[in-house]
Amino acid sequence: MEYEETPAIQAADMMERAKSAFWGWSALSVRERVSYIKNLREAVVEDIDAIAELIAKDVGKVRTDALVADIMPSLDAMLHVEKHAEKTLRSQKVKTPFLLMGKKSMVEYMPMGTVLVISPWNYPFLLSLSPMLSALAAGNTVILKPSEVTPAVGILIESLFEKAKFPPNVVQVAHGGKELGASLTNAKPDYIFFTGSVATGKIIQQAAARDLIPTTLELGGKDPMIVLQDADLKRAAEGAAWGAFTNSGQVCMSVERLIIEEMVMEPFLEELLPLVNQLKQGSGADDDIGSMTSRMQIDIVKQQVEDALEKGAVLLAGEHPSKWDLDSMFIKPLILSQVTEDMMIMQEETFGPVLPIISAEDEEDAVRIANGTRYGLNASVWSRDKEKARRISSRLQSGAVLINDVLITVANNNLPFGGVKDSGIGRYHGENGIRMFCHEKAVMEDLGYKKSEIQWYPYKEKYESFRNLLVANFGKSRSFNDVLKEYLKLIRMTKSKS
Repeated sequence: MEYEETPAIQAADMMERAKSAFWGWSALSVRERVSYIKNLREAVVEDIDAIAELIAKDVGKVRTDALVADIMPSLDAMLHVEKHAEKTLRSQKVKTPFLLMGKKSMVEYMPMGTVLVISPWNYPFLLSLSPMLSALAAGNTVILKPSEVTPAVGILIESLFEKAKFPPNVVQVAHGGKELGASLTNAKPDYIFFTGSVATGKIIQQAAARDLIPTTLELGGKDPMIVLQDADLKRAAEGAAWGAFTNSGQVCMSVERLIIEEMVMEPFLEELLPLVNQLKQGSGADDDIGSMTSRMQIDIVKQQVEDALEKGAVLLAGEHPSKWDLDSMFIKPLILSQVTEDMMIMQEETFGPVLPIISAEDEEDAVRIANGTRYGLNASVWSRDKEKARRISSRLQSGAVLINDVLITVANNNLPFGGVKDSGIGRYHGENGIRMFCHEKAVMEDLGYKKSEIQWYPYKEKYESFRNLLVANFGKSRSFNDVLKEYLKLIRMTKSKS
């Protein structure tokens, strides 16, 4: 698609405009800010079919996927912010220790300033809007740098914020590639929220560290699905097919490693293979799987599949890479068996319609294989024994785990979302998803009961009483009576010297 790029040289000016707009936006009440998000939600619903069509065309996914996985969770995120932002951002009263009696203690949530959101191409609508909504509700201004791979969605988002009548420069959209992203990062935003590859995330983190800019990094995954011998194999097979191939596998939380207890490998494949072979691929309303989005990503998938086949993997479904029509961007879903843990397909993020299957001797072996990569974003455990599934899930090094389902933790805005290990830094969604874009400000207020404080000058003759107070309060034989006695003594000493 032809579109007008934002010159990288404009990054500093955009940041200056955003920081100027911050003062007016942050001065609005939370309720006033949320009213603009309500306008945005209504604007999306009003044009929902056209938006689904545009997303599907720009990404290459089917319309149902655009509707269910991009638009629906975005609308739910808007509604979540509308319902919860005011309470979440309200000052929170906290306890004050006895030794600081006469004070009231509060935590206030102060917006950061200007947030830079850099979003990816696989879910360009959802993964742009979700952090933006929380940042805006918290009182920040936002600059969005959407992926240059899906420029039409970036233009759409810009038009929707205009339609929702957000004040000038509260939301700005910068259209362009890596050079623009680097310029915006170097323009010193107050917070950076990045979704994308591990390699780019590390570059952004290094740049942010120079200016002590806080970041959230939502990075890649190599998510395992563990199928135990007592699992409902039919349900597990259906979950694996959708979890691996929705959006042509271009999902950071897609099932990228299928780990099956060896004694149920054959009956599981008997359920899975017919399902996969019946999937419809195309761009129509009734199709199941669309195309790949990026030619560069196809090359990565091709390299990993060829490496696996050369090392002995067996192709159970799909076509050999030598038969792929690369110009069409469509790749039939592939299933690989006889894979080994040292293959690229089992260690590196694939981000394509490929499902490698490996057998595990037992539960212990399954957990070992699942934890055996540098990633830790999502995982799933399949078993009829919920207690066993929970026990195994607690041992998985992952930011999220599902039991007898796949992917959908990200759709629950009450749950934190994020990864461990190389899958990222930080969490969003839930209360934290709004508060993460705020500085926590500690506020302590004197209630006016005392004219002076026991710890104030002069210190003359106070040491012994302070020492006795600390021993009584923190020592082995704690005594509230002795604490009170020494405290009152210190008050009398303070009064006599004032």
